[in-house]
Amino acid sequence: MYSGNRVSILAVNQKKYPFLPPGHSQRWLTYVWLAYLSWFIVEGLARAATWRGDVGVAIGVAIFLPLYFYSYWVRGRRVLWPAIAMCLLGTVYAPWNNGAVTFFIYATAALVSLRSVKEIWWGIAGVMLWLGAVALLLQPSPAFWISGGLSAIFVGLISIYRVQEIHMRGRLELAQDEVERLAKIAERERIARDLHDLLGHTLSLIVLKSEVASKFADIDPVRAASEIRDVERISRDALSQVRSAVRGYRSIGFDAELEHAREALRAAGITLDSSVGSIRLPASQEGVLVLALREAVTNIVRHSSARSCNIRLAGDESGVELHISDDGAGSNAGEGFGLSGMRERVEALGGTLEKDGSCGMTLLIRLPSAALQE
Repeated sequence: MYSGNRVSILAVNQKKYPFLPPGHSQRWLTYVWLAYLSWFIVEGLARAATWRGDVGVAIGVAIFLPLYFYSYWVRGRRVLWPAIAMCLLGTVYAPWNNGAVTFFIYATAALVSLRSVKEIWWGIAGVMLWLGAVALLLQPSPAFWISGGLSAIFVGLISIYRVQEIHMRGRLELAQDEVERLAKIAERERIARDLHDLLGHTLSLIVLKSEVASKFADIDPVRAASEIRDVERISRDALSQVRSAVRGYRSIGFDAELEHAREALRAAGITLDSSVGSIRLPASQEGVLVLALREAVTNIVRHSSARSCNIRLAGDESGVELHISDDGAGSNAGEGFGLSGMRERVEALGGTLEKDGSCGMTLLIRLPSAALQE
């Protein structure tokens, strides 16, 4: 359907603007430029003493028009052929028609189809030398070479400007395409980080709760049933968080996330010691700290083999600090996907993340105050 509509639109354009290639940008202006041909016609008819002079003018116009429209169909150095033919036409009529200089001007205008500014400069120089030779040998009238030379130079400069504009537009479009491509990549990476932080913690908690329920299924059915109800509640919370993430409202608040962390650590048999000051955080900072806490707790539950964990959040006028440590095995290995994503978020807000795995694992996140960020 689309291709059929496109063909029909091109057909309409061809009917409305005959002799021009489909999708030509100037369209009606191409016909307006033909008004300059009137100089050749009026000058020739005024000087024609017999009907042969009128026929000569008509022949010149009949030869020029196909060359003129053909110059819009070719690109690159092939446009030199109609340009050279126009210069030849101007040379033939120059001895008895001052208006023949318009053919040299049209030849200069055709050079816009060349692919580089350097080629256009060489083309203008060639036309000017040809015009100078014709003026010197065949047409000494100042009206011929002064008006023609100045007009040709002016039209040539406009052609150079148009070529540069086209090249600049092309580079701008490429830059915009590259920006859009990088934005899509960044968005995919952001979604991947968010899903990792969002679901990694929750699924780990569900696994722990399910293992506890399985352990107590025979010896303590009441405890097992309670754990299963927790699994159901956590699953519903996870579903709600995924829906919120799609809407762009991932953060549930640091206090609420701390309670989730406490529950996950308790299910893993890890004691939590927390200290959170009364701090009012901007939404952007709170979202980053929530995801950092979630990722850190997930790693502690999965990999640390720790027995206790300490979480402290404090802040002053200079900024806010989140300190998370455990007494587990620790590790100074390279950063995984979750930790690298955490670092990217922190650094995006102008903050820093320090990691120390020599004795247990310690993470220290510093974020500048909102006023300092501004």
